[in-house]
Amino acid sequence: MPEESATEVTAAGIARLAGVGRAAVSNWRRRHADFPKPVGGTETSPSFALGDIEQWLRDQGKLAEVPLRERVWQQLAGHPAGTVAGLVHTGCVLLLLRERPDAWTGLAALPDARLADTLSGPLEEVLTARFGAPRAVRTPTPAETAPAVPLLRAAAELAAELGGARQAFEFLLGRHLDANPRQYTLTPPPLAELMADLAAAAAPDGRPLATVLDPASGTGGLLRALPHPTALYAQDTDPDLAALTALRLALHGDADIRCATADTLRADAFPDLAADAVLCHPPFNERTWGHDELAYDPRWEYGFPARTESELAWVQHALARLRDGGTAVLLMPPAVASRRSGRRIRADLLRRGALRAVIALPAGAAPPYGIPLHLWVLVRPGAGQRPPAETLFVDTAGLVPDAGRDKLPWTTLRNTVLDAWSGRGGDESVARSVPVIELLDDEVDLAPARYLTAPAAGGTAPELATVRDRLDETLRRTQGLAPTPVPARAAPRPLTTVGELARTGALQLRTGGSGTAPEDGGPVAVLTEYDVLSGAAPSGTLPAGAPAEEPVLVAEGDVVVPVLGGGSVARVVDAATAGAALGRNLQLLRPDPAALDSWFLAGFLRGTANNRQASSFASTATRLDVRRLQLPRLPLADQRRHGAHFKSLAEFEEALRLAARLGEQLVQGLYDGLADGSVEPG
Repeated sequence: MPEESATEVTAAGIARLAGVGRAAVSNWRRRHADFPKPVGGTETSPSFALGDIEQWLRDQGKLAEVPLRERVWQQLAGHPAGTVAGLVHTGCVLLLLRERPDAWTGLAALPDARLADTLSGPLEEVLTARFGAPRAVRTPTPAETAPAVPLLRAAAELAAELGGARQAFEFLLGRHLDANPRQYTLTPPPLAELMADLAAAAAPDGRPLATVLDPASGTGGLLRALPHPTALYAQDTDPDLAALTALRLALHGDADIRCATADTLRADAFPDLAADAVLCHPPFNERTWGHDELAYDPRWEYGFPARTESELAWVQHALARLRDGGTAVLLMPPAVASRRSGRRIRADLLRRGALRAVIALPAGAAPPYGIPLHLWVLVRPGAGQRPPAETLFVDTAGLVPDAGRDKLPWTTLRNTVLDAWSGRGGDESVARSVPVIELLDDEVDLAPARYLTAPAAGGTAPELATVRDRLDETLRRTQGLAPTPVPARAAPRPLTTVGELARTGALQLRTGGSGTAPEDGGPVAVLTEYDVLSGAAPSGTLPAGAPAEEPVLVAEGDVVVPVLGGGSVARVVDAATAGAALGRNLQLLRPDPAALDSWFLAGFLRGTANNRQASSFASTATRLDVRRLQLPRLPLADQRRHGAHFKSLAEFEEALRLAARLGEQLVQGLYDGLADGSVEPG
């Protein structure tokens, strides 16, 4: 059997190879007797031999060649010891490639068997040089390397294609994390960057953050956000995560890396560390954090945390591992700011000047995404240092009403928070410094909303009058745009499908949701599923970092279709939206202007019956198979005539949306104005 055939691929992997939805793969299995038979998996989730699938797709004209990155990913997913073990193994080789490229070049020239026998020596040297001993990354044995040699060679090729070993590892790690969203609690890159920026801004003496600790490091995202550290310390209870973090950080820069595997609160790996900063996204609401064993631990300078206050144990651990004047930024659930069981510790943190700021984030900033989490900014008090008289409170939730994880304006959030910290924020509905003496009541409730003035939701009477004028104008425009239905004689028309048009080259199909912003460029806007459904401008932002995959950038005239939810929506990209990246759960159709009119295409794709026949209802979420959508075969002149009508309908729809938004704003403003006395009854 060829080597690639030994790798198995699921239906989801087949869909990714062919650029279709999973419903299309299910249809192929039912309709084509020659579709490859399962070789593993389960009855409900079978797996297939990758080589057989590739050949079948080529024979059907659905696949020209498997991209290298897809081939490497499928080989990694088929690693005999599991994907995580394969990632660690691959990361070791990529680190060797980064640190000693000439050594890898010589090794790569060896036959497979000889490479497997020889590789462990150079890997041991590189791993020891970067991580010291003991270390979180074990050197693979020759027996473990032998079946993985094709994967390791392909990973080195991928590094050359993507521009480096770091980029290749980030791509593979990102694919693994995307494929297992419930297995890992991640800190989104924009939030990690904000936490790193806050730690640097909060350093009272202005020293650079040379030595930084993350005591609950996960996949290393927080430490990776730091610009130029000298030494990075990480600890996690999961040995696989500790190994991945160590490799990720070593591939990202030249800092000294020390990564340990152990329960941080019970078995601190760095008891003598005096770090410049601590960044931490600790586990929330743990009841088994070591309360019974750690009653007399010297870290509890501010009070022994209750069993239900695991987060306050992490806060005090962070302070204990800082040098005097060092800063810590921790992501916290909002309940920690107000639970009665933690009020004495909160009070002592305030009295001694350790807690400098509590920042409320909007819901969707980090998992769990439905909760508006907090950032706590702390500074370890120095001997003889007078504690500050005030504590800063910031509430960013009002900046992004109805926000979700795909559409948070991170640049605005970051600037607002850093401006508030530096004293440049003047809006007391967003940020305010409160005297510590006012906080030390019986509750010591540190929820920011309690100390900030409520924003004027509706606006002043003159502002509401302007809204009323805009609403009147929009309603008149809407009335003028209202279409008049014209009866037509029913006549059969020959139909084609999007899939057939793609095969003939009349349009191209692309799937969104991948890619990162270039490291040497500015932020890249993302057209999200929410934007398409609501008719809004692109509201997301591509995460920064090493390029995992090139993002799909939309162009004027493209048609974008959401594939989840069962609704009939299609959006034609205009000049203002062109250049944005295509977000998750969106499919892009790029018509050839000489063969297809964009508005004609979008209009027929929105038909209710069309969407119903092309949708799969087998799972809990309805999924649209875009390739099955139908439209009539018409000459280009007739397409444009239909397209002009569809474009008029879209303008009418947008006018209705605007009228609805203005009407809601006017109604809520009048309610608020009458309630607070800023508007008189008319």
